[in-house]
Amino acid sequence: MPAAFSPAEFDEYVMHTYARFPLTLDRGEGCRVWDTDGREYLDFVAGIATCTLGHAHPVLIDAVTEQIQKLHHISNLYYNEAQGKLAQWLVQHSTGDRAFFCNSGAEANEGAIKLARKYAHTVRGIDNPIVITAKASFHGRTLATITATGQPKYQKNFSPLMPGFYYVPYNDIAAIELAISYLDYEKPQVAAIMMEALQGEGGVSPGDRAYFQRIREICDAKGILLIMDEVQVGMGRTGHLWGYEALGIEPDIFTSAKGLGGGIPIGAMLCKSSCDVFAPGDHASTFGGNPFACAVALAVCQTLEQNRLLQNVQARGEQLRQGLEAIAPKYPNLISQVRGWGLINGLVLNAENEVNSAAIVKAAMAEGLLLVPAGLKVVRFVPPLIVTEAEIDRALAVIDRVLAEL
Repeated sequence: MPAAFSPAEFDEYVMHTYARFPLTLDRGEGCRVWDTDGREYLDFVAGIATCTLGHAHPVLIDAVTEQIQKLHHISNLYYNEAQGKLAQWLVQHSTGDRAFFCNSGAEANEGAIKLARKYAHTVRGIDNPIVITAKASFHGRTLATITATGQPKYQKNFSPLMPGFYYVPYNDIAAIELAISYLDYEKPQVAAIMMEALQGEGGVSPGDRAYFQRIREICDAKGILLIMDEVQVGMGRTGHLWGYEALGIEPDIFTSAKGLGGGIPIGAMLCKSSCDVFAPGDHASTFGGNPFACAVALAVCQTLEQNRLLQNVQARGEQLRQGLEAIAPKYPNLISQVRGWGLINGLVLNAENEVNSAAIVKAAMAEGLLLVPAGLKVVRFVPPLIVTEAEIDRALAVIDRVLAEL
């Protein structure tokens, strides 16, 4: 057996764009993973809300094996059945009419921004379109999507940023109404409003239903497009197939990635036919929508539906939230609140306490539970959607023990 590739060797050859935890994972099964020393961990990170069916799920193995033996990539010069069937499933299970496929959430959001800009130019006659986004949002790491992201820490040292974005506080309807009045004072400039139904990287902050319904009313009245970033909260993560369903609205455009492929890279941007203004050559992706990724994503979608996983997300999410809410009062100096939907939940730490989310994550890792920060003061719980009642209980016991030790 060859010697393990050490973190020191890894760091010699790989750019240091991630602050990695000192852990090398080797294999997984269901909601468990093992490191190169054979130690087992309960995985409540799931590739950051990506491994919908967990690890080594038989459906994934079968889909990967079958498709790789047939055809894995042909480019978009030709039709491919897997892409068409995946688009059909997504359209039939959402408010979208047509789909564009790419490789990641950032790419999907780039596509949404481009579509909104072209619509503004060609349909509404706007010369310099502006997209309104929320503070504390997260939309990706490309230049356009970090500009759309309302968090200065992601934008530092990458100026000049892309023009055409304006930020408002999340869940503050007065602020967004004031912003639109200001931006459209002399002539219409607001092309789109781009929001997450629940801010994941921004601290697991759920959207307010009345806020989003008012945004939908404003967009309808003014011809503004409503874009919902479903990259982290879509594909059943919230207990609904799409986060916008929890808010009682329909977007004009929405994006998906992460959980769509169950861990295989794929992104999608869907829109209503009324704003589908892209023509051949307007947008493209070499690998986007290839037969391999689409076949796996379709298998994930069908399993999500056939195995009634949304019901599991609702039940296990409620179990996890109630468990965390029962634990939190035991540690008032550490925990201020619990928030979330379905199987995306945040344990919010007291701002006054010196303990940060990374400290909790490291302590939990030492006890065999993998968690992920959502900012300095929120610990995120995003297990695979197949997580069991016993696994939720195990995670709760570990976090209780960790908080007691801290």
